[in-house]
Amino acid sequence: MREQPWVPLLFLLPACSLLGGLVLYPAAQALWLSFTDYNMIGPTHFVGLSNYARLGADPFFWASLRNSLLYLVVVVPLLVFLPIVLAVGVNARLPGIKFFRALFYLPVVTSLVISGLIWKWVYEERGLLNYALMALGLVDMPIAFLTNPDTALFAVMAVTLWSGMGYYMVIYLAGLQGIPRSLYEVAQLEGVNAWQQFWHITVPLLRPSMAIVAVMSSIAAMKVFEEIYVMTQGGPMAASKTLVYFIYETAFVEFEMGLASAAGMALFVITLCLSLVQLRLLKKKA
Repeated sequence: MREQPWVPLLFLLPACSLLGGLVLYPAAQALWLSFTDYNMIGPTHFVGLSNYARLGADPFFWASLRNSLLYLVVVVPLLVFLPIVLAVGVNARLPGIKFFRALFYLPVVTSLVISGLIWKWVYEERGLLNYALMALGLVDMPIAFLTNPDTALFAVMAVTLWSGMGYYMVIYLAGLQGIPRSLYEVAQLEGVNAWQQFWHITVPLLRPSMAIVAVMSSIAAMKVFEEIYVMTQGGPMAASKTLVYFIYETAFVEFEMGLASAAGMALFVITLCLSLVQLRLLKKKA
């Protein structure tokens, strides 16, 4: 029977149509709007690179970018390494270990809006965290975690870590179960202790999973929004305003779609460059 080379393309057509309509077309539209002055009501006017020049002179854009990069620097390394420890723990063959796997994964399936509201209550001056700290004698008076410019962003980072570690734990757990147990058995016969096994066997063989986690967590850190929106609304004094929240405010509060699209393009370029750099560094280490 003669093969028809166009038949596979028919099977790809539905997926390609969805990709083009829901991803590529909106991306192209955003790129075009970044060169225009558009407020969602009036006509569109082409303004060239004016929006990008405005971004360069906007202190709130640079403050938001700085906060996003700080988020990236603090959260991503923790999300790359802490879930490995969780995965190693729940990979043990112990009775009831499946319960702990489900427990650690529970924050992943919890809505970020719900998580943000719960943690906002925990962080309140009369919330659970302050009561616990005062009961332990660690502080003498309540700490304003979400209304203090020095602590607000880090308080939100903790929520991102709490909600994301279980997801990346599952990725590492899949990688751990693909490592032959014979390697650990031989290491034990040679007198290698548990820490050396972890550092010289587990970590090197998990590098492909680490590359995936590094890229995924970097993208997630750069586009964090729900936690900020629910817990701080970018405050106080823009101390927790990230780049995505800046885009949201510019587009849907100030109705400057052209400027917001330019900021979105800047976010896309920064995220793409960071992802490529991370992949290259991890490949070199491998």
